[in-house]
Amino acid sequence: MTMERYLAAFENTFADDTPAAQVRFVVLDTETTGLDPRRDRIITIGALAVRDGEILLEDAFEVMLTIAYNNSSVTVHGITRDEAAGGMEEPEALALFLDYLRDGVIVGHHIGHDIQALNCACERHFNLTLRNRWLDTMDLTLRLHDDGAFADRPMANGFSLDALCEMFGVAAHDRHTAGGDAFLTAHIFLRLLRAAKAAGHDTLASLCRPYQPH
Repeated sequence: MTMERYLAAFENTFADDTPAAQVRFVVLDTETTGLDPRRDRIITIGALAVRDGEILLEDAFEVMLTIAYNNSSVTVHGITRDEAAGGMEEPEALALFLDYLRDGVIVGHHIGHDIQALNCACERHFNLTLRNRWLDTMDLTLRLHDDGAFADRPMANGFSLDALCEMFGVAAHDRHTAGGDAFLTAHIFLRLLRAAKAAGHDTLASLCRPYQPH
């Protein structure tokens, strides 16, 4: 039933011209055992919703999955195999996440890796890939920068989440946890939404358009 509910959410979903304030954005981060989405596995998923310019703390999701092995990525996220032993099995965790996600528009920093990891996991267990629109905060930052939206501040020194936190004055705490990174990204996204609206990018399609360097 979970897959049917998830797919049914897209029968009457957001259109290209839906105003940004009416969209349920789901700011997402995952921690994984590595960078190969087919071989590596998801360890944690953290997400929270943004709607009408606000972070909705009551509309949040976080889960730890069991993992069978550890590798060097533990030095980044700090989660050992023993700690993850009390987590949820991957199919159950994914089913809960899809019930939470529904047709939300996924937002994340360098979100392509997270999308790939989730797609590989969903293919393994449910024979489907995510139907959701998504946007990358770095793409949106670069597009708005090229439009002159940040003339009053220096561009991020690099493409890391820490660089964007510094650019937008967001205190970077609880880094390299899925919930913590999703929360930081949500604060950055609020600033991007305000800049996008001021620059005339206030529809879903205009926000999700990929970055094309000039």
